Amino acid sequence: MPEAKFLALDLGAESGRAVVGHFDGASLRLEEIHRFPNGPVLVNGHLHWDALRLLTEIKAGIRLAAQKYGASLVSLGLDTWGVDYGLLDEQDNLLGNPYHYRDGRTDEMLDRVFEVVPRREVFEQTGIQFMQLNTLYQLYAMRVQGSPLLDMARTFLTMPDLFDFWLTGRKASEFSIATTTQFYDPRARGWATDLLERLDLPAAILGEIVPPGTVLGDMLPEVADELVIDPIPVIAPACHDTGSAVAAVPAQERDYAYISSGTWSLMGVEVKEPVITAQSLQYNFTNEGGVCDTFRLLKNIMGLWLVQECRREWAREGQPYDYTQLTEMAARAPAFGPIVDVDAHRFLSPGGMPDKIRQFCQETGQRVPESKGEVLRCALESLALRYRWVLERLEEMMGRHINVVHVIGGGMQNELLCQFGADAMQRPVVAGPIEATAMGNILMQALALGHIGSLAEGRAVVRRSFGVRTYEPVDADPWEDAYERYLRLLDQA
Repeated sequence: MPEAKFLALDLGAESGRAVVGHFDGASLRLEEIHRFPNGPVLVNGHLHWDALRLLTEIKAGIRLAAQKYGASLVSLGLDTWGVDYGLLDEQDNLLGNPYHYRDGRTDEMLDRVFEVVPRREVFEQTGIQFMQLNTLYQLYAMRVQGSPLLDMARTFLTMPDLFDFWLTGRKASEFSIATTTQFYDPRARGWATDLLERLDLPAAILGEIVPPGTVLGDMLPEVADELVIDPIPVIAPACHDTGSAVAAVPAQERDYAYISSGTWSLMGVEVKEPVITAQSLQYNFTNEGGVCDTFRLLKNIMGLWLVQECRREWAREGQPYDYTQLTEMAARAPAFGPIVDVDAHRFLSPGGMPDKIRQFCQETGQRVPESKGEVLRCALESLALRYRWVLERLEEMMGRHINVVHVIGGGMQNELLCQFGADAMQRPVVAGPIEATAMGNILMQALALGHIGSLAEGRAVVRRSFGVRTYEPVDADPWEDAYERYLRLLDQA
């Protein structure tokens, strides 16, 4: 068959890129044609996203792809991080710059919400992990803090839905990204309007929910004219980047877990129905929307954010390092030193990460890591131990043994962490592909247009197209000792 070309627009918390997928019917080849930085903008004491600049970069990626490949570019799809959103007024104007999920305005908002709707009831209606960055608490912060924008709003759109609206004129909420808000009801398969009404939040601003793989329509004529291209069909893949990444897990076996590894580590399993039980509430797991009628039972883990923030802090102090140098420093540091809870609240906000790690160790009666390598090794070993804890909880809730863990995304490049994960969990870790999010985005476009027939067929394409590396577990005994210390640390919290 003639080679089809699909454009994936993948926006992460640190960078975005436009990737063309070349699909010949059997294998997939990726070509990055545009990359741009992303990150928070501090304005008047608050963190925001620069949405209009991101739209400009999205258009630049589309223009480059269309100019190079013309009519052979069959569609485009866009994915981003979860939970953040834009509000539109009655004339569809954007009301303010969208907030960044790490902004401090949601401090204490969980407790404020639970004063109105008990924690158990929120989980019963949504099945979503409690994190102060979730959209529910962002909207409630607007209500508590008296923001006039909430009452002015006529439309709510998550970030990828907002960009898709600007490209197509269609207002729709894609399923996987809608579930990250913590006001989607996975049992009723619709918005949790009762929950919103009890919190005095406007449910009327929410629109239709569409499944992954929905063809939203052609690009607006004025957008095509601006870019000097022919209109291109726009497809909603899994618009949540993790949803797209998990679609590309190259698994064949049933009993596997995945870790989408990057700034966040999202670790879980695919299920056909949401797991909303006393156990999943106790362990604070989440049921996010997946592709092809699945849910992702998973845990959001702080991930490589701690390492990224250490790197940023040292660069600010005039000591820049690349990630290879940081990994080498960690590898040379003494093994099995102090441990931190990577998901502790203090690590959520940017700034001062090395000192935050040292302070945590001091406050918990551990030896304080002194060198940069010791700080980094502490972060990586602690992250691997968190993987072990999450794996055990998944096995408990699912009632079955997990045989292998697939690691996908940029974090798989950290070979030290992959080996730590295999050792801590005592499971083989299969690393790859690195470009899982773009691949999953493209697979869902191909599925929507009939170029592949099923998700299983798409995953077979991934296996044929990209290599993986397997890390076998070793050194069980010292990791067992470290895990016992980790459990005692959690008990202290």
